[in-house]
Amino acid sequence: MKLTTKGRYAVTAMLDLALRYDKGAVTLADIAKRQGISLSYLEQLFAKLRRSGLVDSVRGPGGGYTLAMEPNKISVAEIVVAINENIDATRCGGEKNCHGDETCLTHQLWEDLSTRIHEFLNGITLGDLVTKPHVQEVASRQEGRMQVVARSS
Repeated sequence: MKLTTKGRYAVTAMLDLALRYDKGAVTLADIAKRQGISLSYLEQLFAKLRRSGLVDSVRGPGGGYTLAMEPNKISVAEIVVAINENIDATRCGGEKNCHGDETCLTHQLWEDLSTRIHEFLNGITLGDLVTKPHVQEVASRQEGRMQVVARSS
């Protein structure tokens, strides 16, 4: 099982929003610059996140996106599922046909791993991540870079 770029980028962008939760709407262009993610890719991800009720869009001047609820109420698993990322370590995609039309010898092992991964990601919220010292350190560094770029423009 491998979390794809789509899942990683969605969680990263949502964490970026969570770090600015009380500061109003955040533009996708700002998230793209800070996180090094393509703006068009973010637009695709945020359409799915909005449909899933995890973000709200704000139109007009000062517009952008905000979290639809407090950071401590959004789990990493919810984000991954919202963008249709599959948390499945089985070779058959959970269809139980990994060995012809039957389950393989290790199917239950990989199914149990998938369950554990989902439980792990479901137990971590954006609020948990925001308080991590490493996250704070990286966010501060990114903000500093954005200010330098803004001053030189």
